[in-house]
Amino acid sequence: MAMDEEAPLVVEISKNENSIVNHEKDVYILSSAFLLIFLAYGAAQNLESTINTEGNLGTISLGILYLSFMFCSIFASLVVRKLGSKNALILGTTGYWLFVAANLMPNWMFVNFNCQQLIKPSCRYTMVPASLYLGFAASIIWVGQGTYLTSAARSHANDHILNEAVIIGKFNGVFWGMFASHQFVGNLITLALMRDEEGGSTSGTTVLFLVFVCTVTLGAVLMCFLSKRAGKEEARQQDSSASSVSSVATLLKSIITLLQDIRMLLIIPLIAYSGLQQAFVWAEFTKYIVQPTMGESGVGGAMAVYGVFDAICSLLAGHFTFGLSSISIIVSGGALVQGAVLVWILLAHSVTAGALGILYPLLVAALWGIGDGVLNTQLSALLGILFKDDLEGAFAQLKLWQSFAIAIVFFLAPYISLQTMLVIMFVALCFSALGFLFLTLKVERAFSYRAA
Repeated sequence: MAMDEEAPLVVEISKNENSIVNHEKDVYILSSAFLLIFLAYGAAQNLESTINTEGNLGTISLGILYLSFMFCSIFASLVVRKLGSKNALILGTTGYWLFVAANLMPNWMFVNFNCQQLIKPSCRYTMVPASLYLGFAASIIWVGQGTYLTSAARSHANDHILNEAVIIGKFNGVFWGMFASHQFVGNLITLALMRDEEGGSTSGTTVLFLVFVCTVTLGAVLMCFLSKRAGKEEARQQDSSASSVSSVATLLKSIITLLQDIRMLLIIPLIAYSGLQQAFVWAEFTKYIVQPTMGESGVGGAMAVYGVFDAICSLLAGHFTFGLSSISIIVSGGALVQGAVLVWILLAHSVTAGALGILYPLLVAALWGIGDGVLNTQLSALLGILFKDDLEGAFAQLKLWQSFAIAIVFFLAPYISLQTMLVIMFVALCFSALGFLFLTLKVERAFSYRAA
């Protein structure tokens, strides 16, 4: 893989009469590649807590994954700068391929302690090493995605003399709308291939994960067709990053500076909550709400409903994003929806048979998908608007705090009840919503002061 010269993660692409980059085409290629990769990974993740239950292997593997993701996010922007965003995206796909393949033969470690011998070569892909590597791969693919998409939006706005905030919102809406549909497509495949057998066992998992390995491979190939993000500023920036040591020092300074920025401090609780609510679906919702009434094969159907509403809401939220005021209204609406769902489950949840038992988890999935679509689209747009001068640091903070919150849920899930988790989620939602509303008032007041 050829490596780009070390360059800033987001650069402006100047107009060139001989070679005009189609930024919208790149957005659709990027979105399609993520759809193919995450329809496999998302469905696999949804099933981890129900199919790999021995020693809580599935849940703990996901906790290890997101803990690795958290630590690697600190230096992910440096890796993306070294490789270039396109090459980082391609490299990131390898972690998802390995994790999905590992589910064909899930084991704790490379050594079979019962037999005191090495596991056969066909079993060499095991969950813990695959989870650790995916943490690294996920950190660079998501920082690469955030910077690549924002770069494309800014370049498109510059080339066509359009409002930058509107294009950032539009491009994020397209990406997150297509991305969210991975839950629908991936879980429909799960629903079609998995079957519940007598005695609580499930058939079809091997065929399912073989299909998923193929889709991840196709997504990785599609990444190769992305245009490179480069421009005139590249040569100028190269002089300011002469060594890896200075680059690391600059990165750490950037992270520390952002943590001293009141705007970032007020956004971090909402970022962390976005991670909590995603992990809640993967670790708690599928296990305690869907599986008791619909079975393991029903997890795919419920998550498909979740994905449909997530995708629709992402597209609509992106379409109606025009600036900070619209983001405030949309986020407040999403928070109200998820808050109502949390209270509903906390006060009225019970395992019910019949049509009502099937309708209940599907309705919860639909409402939760609405909230997730809002948070994904609006957080990315918000960071792109408020931190345009330090996007690499901003997106690193996004994935750092999201993965931290997700890891906490997966490690705590085996030891706390559903009711306790719901209370934690509700308190976190209220706290993050208040911080976000305070941020919008502070920023709008600053804009008003400048205008005066």
